[in-house]
Amino acid sequence: MATPLNKVRFALCIADEGAEDLQKGKVYRVLPDAKASRSGFVRVIDESDEDYLYPKSYFAPLDLPSTVKRALL
Repeated sequence: MATPLNKVRFALCIADEGAEDLQKGKVYRVLPDAKASRSGFVRVIDESDEDYLYPKSYFAPLDLPSTVKRALL
């Protein structure tokens, strides 16, 4: 089942220290992970096309319109 667009989240990478699979300035899809969030991390689909945990400080959350979300997916 597809995730509704209002639940899909994206973030802008603003730091990539030591993370080979991130590119500063690129938009990444954020996956829900409450446990990771409580620990100061965010789960994103990175350049390897897999989801991994990265520090929240590496990303700035984006509030995008549905048309943009659709285009990114």
